[in-house]
Amino acid sequence: MIQRRLTGIDAARGIALLGMIATHVLPLYHQETGDPTLTGLVFSGRSSALFAVVAGVGLALLTGGSEPHEAKAVGRDRRGIAVRALIIALVGLALGGLQTSIAIILFHYAVLFLLALPFLGMPLRRLAVWAGAWLLVSPVLAYLVRGWLLENLSPSDIQGNLVWDSFLTPAALAADVFVTGFYPVLQWLSYILLGLVIGRLTLTSLPVQVGLLVAGAFAAVAAKLTSYYLLRELGGLDALTATESGQRWPLERMLEVNVSSVEQTGSWWWLALAGPHSNTSLDMLHTAGTSAAVLGICLLLTRARPLLLLPLSAAGAMTLTLYSMHVWVMSIVDQQSPPLEPLPVYWIQVTFFVVLAILFQRIDARGPLELVTSGASRLARGRAGRAAAPARR
Repeated sequence: MIQRRLTGIDAARGIALLGMIATHVLPLYHQETGDPTLTGLVFSGRSSALFAVVAGVGLALLTGGSEPHEAKAVGRDRRGIAVRALIIALVGLALGGLQTSIAIILFHYAVLFLLALPFLGMPLRRLAVWAGAWLLVSPVLAYLVRGWLLENLSPSDIQGNLVWDSFLTPAALAADVFVTGFYPVLQWLSYILLGLVIGRLTLTSLPVQVGLLVAGAFAAVAAKLTSYYLLRELGGLDALTATESGQRWPLERMLEVNVSSVEQTGSWWWLALAGPHSNTSLDMLHTAGTSAAVLGICLLLTRARPLLLLPLSAAGAMTLTLYSMHVWVMSIVDQQSPPLEPLPVYWIQVTFFVVLAILFQRIDARGPLELVTSGASRLARGRAGRAAAPARR
């Protein structure tokens, strides 16, 4: 029996979308003082992580949620998700050709979907072990190979977002996508796996919803405190500022907002960071924790009143369309001279996107890109796959 859609998950996805838009439009540092802004402190790193974690939850729901599909049905699910990933990758490559300063996530998002395919039929306990192990080990592997990749494959030659020409240098492309880029897939698979674990829980259960909030908040705080102790009390920050990268960048300010541009080489102390986009175990534990807490809050708030967070859940139900529209709008905004005021640009976009999403929901329609991806996915599953579609708990 098909059950009602969990609007709390859509609301969390909507928060991720609006948070990512905020980091793209609003300044992350105060122009006069150089101090981090509220946008940088709250949304940087956390919004994109929430986007990825909720993607993992969505994959779990597509494959049965707390009651995973049988092996034959999982095979059909994999075909559907692979086609979905292909379309998302094509959209990402198309958007990559636009002139914009946004680091577009869609191609990496698609690669993550493909890498998640082997895990879709896995029992919950084994999946949880894989998720925890991947979170701990992948940053170490990335640190071990990053220096060699930067020196020998020159992934920095891939400037800006990925486009079709990027495939002319496949080795540099792979290095950028998996390790050295803004969204390194090697580490970011941790978010997808953790989302799969969350999606395998009974998300309609009150204890599960409260548990996500409490456990997520605890993990987020514990990760930051551990990083603080390692960097401040044990001398890790001094060791990092002595490295070549640490001397090149204002590291202490960047630790609060965005460390993606820093080459984390020359010291094992880089693994003690918990700053946004440092992609360490502590960073991912913190941002996965905030993601779980946001999911828990959204599920609790919509438990009795599914439409309570309608502006967020409506936008979250068509994020592919709205995200693509946002990138296109910003490709125009970024070319304006003199630059437009960021605050009106942000609120005009957000208001338009939310109103548009609510209108689509009122007429019981999906976003154009969501319609294409879901339709292609159903075709790839086949008729039996459609019959075995998972319940949206």
